[in-house]
Amino acid sequence: MLIAFAGITGIGKSYYKDKLVEKLGFDKIKIITTRQIRNGEKNNDDKVFVTLQELESLRKENKIAYEFEMLDNIYAYSKEELFSDKNTVFELHYSTIFDLKKICPSLCAIYLMPKDINKAKEKTIQRKLPKDVEKKRLAEIDEHYNNVTCDEKLRNMFDYIIYNNYDKQSEDKILKLVSNLISKK
Repeated sequence: MLIAFAGITGIGKSYYKDKLVEKLGFDKIKIITTRQIRNGEKNNDDKVFVTLQELESLRKENKIAYEFEMLDNIYAYSKEELFSDKNTVFELHYSTIFDLKKICPSLCAIYLMPKDINKAKEKTIQRKLPKDVEKKRLAEIDEHYNNVTCDEKLRNMFDYIIYNNYDKQSEDKILKLVSNLISKK
């Protein structure tokens, strides 16, 4: 089973991805990226940090299933991880849903919606990102939220839209949903 979480910055995509790993035994798909590693991040944990030259080598070896650009960086998913037979989970940027559903028709995409967009902004600020990155992320939150709330075709690309209130009830709801999906598999 391939599960993807999408949602605005600060909504809890990484948190729920880690919960599926911890509670339900999922494997994380590590996104490959050319962006600089941040304080507290570890290479080959959630992300594989590569140079442009290393990314080009992966392309030449035909190991990339999909790639996209965001905030002046390149992100990619490996074929090996994206097409695994294991229960896997990853985060996706909402704008990539149309392409990823074509590449992986069995993908179960869960969009995490905030009850309060300001809570997600607070979570983003708590990350202590460089000010220029924080400014871009906060602007993207508003743009992203407006796109998803106003575009029915975009919303319909997601299999489930679930509200995250940053509480135990939200966590239980998401874990129960995924547990039910596994049992139906």
